[in-house]
Amino acid sequence: MPLPSFTMRQLLEAGVHFGHHTRRWNPKMERFIFGTRNNIHILDLQQTVPMLYQALNVISQTAARGGRILFVGTKPAAAQSVADAARSCGQYFVNHRWLGGMMTNWNTVSQSIRRLRTLEDRLGGEEVQSLTKKETLQLTRELEKLERTLGGIKEMGGLPDLVFIIDTNKESIAVQEANTLGIPVIAVVDSNASPDGVDYPVPGNDDALRAITLYCDLVSGAVLDGLKTEMIREGVDIGSEEAPMEEAVAEAPAEAAAETPAEAPVEAP
Repeated sequence: MPLPSFTMRQLLEAGVHFGHHTRRWNPKMERFIFGTRNNIHILDLQQTVPMLYQALNVISQTAARGGRILFVGTKPAAAQSVADAARSCGQYFVNHRWLGGMMTNWNTVSQSIRRLRTLEDRLGGEEVQSLTKKETLQLTRELEKLERTLGGIKEMGGLPDLVFIIDTNKESIAVQEANTLGIPVIAVVDSNASPDGVDYPVPGNDDALRAITLYCDLVSGAVLDGLKTEMIREGVDIGSEEAPMEEAVAEAPAEAAAETPAEAPVEAP
């Protein structure tokens, strides 16, 4: 499949050009602002279009070389779209709460992920029959808590190669951690945010559900384009495969998880 395309009309219909009230602007976004309407900043889509295309190309290239891509969006308007998009292309996501050190303290996070897997095994196996109702309830609650926070990265198997972020103000810690580790950041940057620390900023509304869904769908499509490129490079005859892309998407998390060395499970911090 080709790199996903989009039109200026799609961006307009999704409200990508609507920024925040002029009182709430960040001066560092001045060069991306087209003007104002009813005291609302209007973002310059003539700049957004090429910057979004550049971001999609980077995403496709990262996926084509087998890189891991982490989707981040924890506010209610973004949470479901982020999870759906990441799952649809076999990638990873954080959509509940960003834990400080989620990337910079990956070893500790990995311990929590191993604890999550241990709980899944215990509650999904025969051992659960020997547990009391109280023990089962306690373990179930612990599992649900870990799943909410780490479920989207439990198969990642290591640090991501690229991070895609919705709302850099809310996800400022994720941006900082990626910068510390030298992990490239692609992010939608609204008129009230700063593009600092973002390698590939995409000026746009980061609050409207339609806009967020559009970004996520395009990023997911770019990942799938990259996976197809990887398969072609490896000599896979896509035409003869019944469902090659579905298999590639399904296998990606398992392959990544396999890279994580098996260690004894420990308690979550």
